[in-house]
Amino acid sequence: MTAPPLRLPDALAALRDQLAMTPLGLATPGRDDAVRAARAVRDQIDDYLLPRLGDLDAPLLTVVGGSTGAGKSTLVNSLIGSPVTTAGVLRPTTRAPVLVCARSDAAAFAGDRVLPGLSRVTGGSGGPGTVQLVVRDDVPPGLALLDAPDVDSVVESNRELAGQLLAAADLWVFVTTAARYADAVPWDLLRTAQERGTALAVVLDRVPPEAAGEVAADLHGMLQRAGLASARLFVVEERPLVDGRVPEDQVAPLRSWLHGLAADQGARSAVVRQTLTGALDSLEQRVGGIAAVVDQQVVAGEALRGAAAAAYTAAYDGIDDGVRSGTLLRGEVLARWQEFVGTGEWMRALQGQVSRLRDRVVSAVSGRPTPVEDLQGALESSVERLLRAEADRAAERTVTTWRSLAGGAQLLAGAERELEQVSPDFPEAAAAQVRDWQGTVLDLVRDQGADKRSRARILSWGINGAGAVVMIAVFAQTGGLVGGEIAVAGGTTVVGQRVLEAVFGDAAVRSLAARAREDLQRRADGLLRYEQARFDDRVQDAAPPPGASDALRASVAELTAARRATA
Repeated sequence: MTAPPLRLPDALAALRDQLAMTPLGLATPGRDDAVRAARAVRDQIDDYLLPRLGDLDAPLLTVVGGSTGAGKSTLVNSLIGSPVTTAGVLRPTTRAPVLVCARSDAAAFAGDRVLPGLSRVTGGSGGPGTVQLVVRDDVPPGLALLDAPDVDSVVESNRELAGQLLAAADLWVFVTTAARYADAVPWDLLRTAQERGTALAVVLDRVPPEAAGEVAADLHGMLQRAGLASARLFVVEERPLVDGRVPEDQVAPLRSWLHGLAADQGARSAVVRQTLTGALDSLEQRVGGIAAVVDQQVVAGEALRGAAAAAYTAAYDGIDDGVRSGTLLRGEVLARWQEFVGTGEWMRALQGQVSRLRDRVVSAVSGRPTPVEDLQGALESSVERLLRAEADRAAERTVTTWRSLAGGAQLLAGAERELEQVSPDFPEAAAAQVRDWQGTVLDLVRDQGADKRSRARILSWGINGAGAVVMIAVFAQTGGLVGGEIAVAGGTTVVGQRVLEAVFGDAAVRSLAARAREDLQRRADGLLRYEQARFDDRVQDAAPPPGASDALRASVAELTAARRATA
């Protein structure tokens, strides 16, 4: 059974929440624009769409916005007939936007129904993050004017707030001047109004009287070509201010039009319906653009994860090759093996316990380790070095590859030196794993010698001695050794293996070595995956998960279904 469509407000809230939890943290092309677009959609849902859907009869919120120094505050004061907002004498100016409404409409704007992210202050400016609420008896019910910051302010927070306020408007009154009406920034916002179907009026301020007709005609043509032919155009000629306000004959047409909207429920509803419908219609395209960038982010994240996985898989293969090739049977390990087997003491230990007992006595008196302990220590150090070398190589390879991948350089920023080598706790962890592995080998030998026939020989030989031979058998595929080393290491390994076969049997020896090798590789894999997680975690925190764009598109589809059900 198909679930019924969500209510329109619920569908909008779901889309907002989906946008909020979709990360866009990778520096891919178009990411910054998508971040701004996602924030703009969330803000418009919270600041305008949900409040307006919740109260279609609420007062008409008219936002007066425009370029720096265009005269927005002067125009608002002139429309009200009183100094309700202060023009910025010094630029850039950072101050709270001013919202002026009728006393009977104060409740509609005093709470957080409209612009919930901005707290309300009365009696004076509250500074950034607030809206100054001015209640007047001479403002007609049904109309509210909001003086917004400059849309082209050099202060980024001012520009962002101006855009947010314009997106929260039922009606834009956009103020520009005869000298600046063709500037790029205002037209970017005017095109935004056209894309979102926002009800719009344009005030062309400070027009020389002798050029009023020509300039107005030029601007009107520009509006038509931009798809904004329905925008109302008001021309304010450049005249001396009267008590700081625009002369009455210049401001009267705009005031009359606004008051007419306030008084005419039908006209006011038409403006609200136009802007509300336009905003809802725009969401599919706007969210679609965001989803496309999310797709890019997912692909980039997969490439980064893949690069790390490839580097650490190569490290795993390098460790496997190092174990199987016999290259560990060099240097110190080879010398200790020769001491353990080549002197014949180990063979004599098979015939009796004299030499083993002598080794223990010498060790107890002198504090020096026995040959088998020397061999195990050398093996431990050799395996640790192999693990460290391959893990270092994987870290360096990952960092090098990430620098060339989209988003990689940003994730590495400030941490290259830390990430291009093993983590600080890796040496200790590797040492612990190798010691545990050696203990596991001894346990395997002990378990294998549990039957009565083998137990006596194991006891005469010593668990540590048998375990050392099994460890050597793990690395004894002498492909990495050359010359005399093959003869010595290979020959002595054969001797040890034959003795092991005599004790445990041929199949048991192969099984012991294979099980020991598998256990070592499992431990190496765990260490490498832990190291790889340093890179994977960075991607996890920044990139959207697979399917994130599908979730966004599904939210838009739910919104469309909710609108159809509401219509």
